[in-house]
Amino acid sequence: MNAFHLAQVNVGRMLAPIDSPQLADFVAHLPEINTLADQAPGFVWRMVDDGGADSTSLRPEDDDDLLLINCSVWESVEALHDYTYRSAHLKVLARRREWFERLAEFHHAMWWVPAGHRPSVAEAMERIALIRENGEGPEAFTLRAPHPAPSSSPAP
Repeated sequence: MNAFHLAQVNVGRMLAPIDSPQLADFVAHLPEINTLADQAPGFVWRMVDDGGADSTSLRPEDDDDLLLINCSVWESVEALHDYTYRSAHLKVLARRREWFERLAEFHHAMWWVPAGHRPSVAEAMERIALIRENGEGPEAFTLRAPHPAPSSSPAP
């Protein structure tokens, strides 16, 4: 077992409320896409709200009712890449402009966590803030410029 796993977060500002007709097709795809992730090779965990199916009721910023968060943990960069771009997830990803604004700033980040760690909403948003402030680096990066897992064992 690897001492570290890859955490990822992405946020998106919806074009309309989650219960609107404009978002109905996105919402309809969530069970399929979440099941696909749960069963993907290298998948470890994904953030869910109190309902337990997805994270659509979580709001990472108190003053933005249209901002959604998605956070998950994977065994490796390759596992996340394969799920994102080499599975049925890609067909939904390709339609994101139907449902979400194009954000000018970084809206996603990845970072290494000790195996078994589950990021909180606050921790995930801190990584997005870090990549927005400093650009990509070992503490927050993207699939375009991944950083290797730390070589030392995590602190107990």
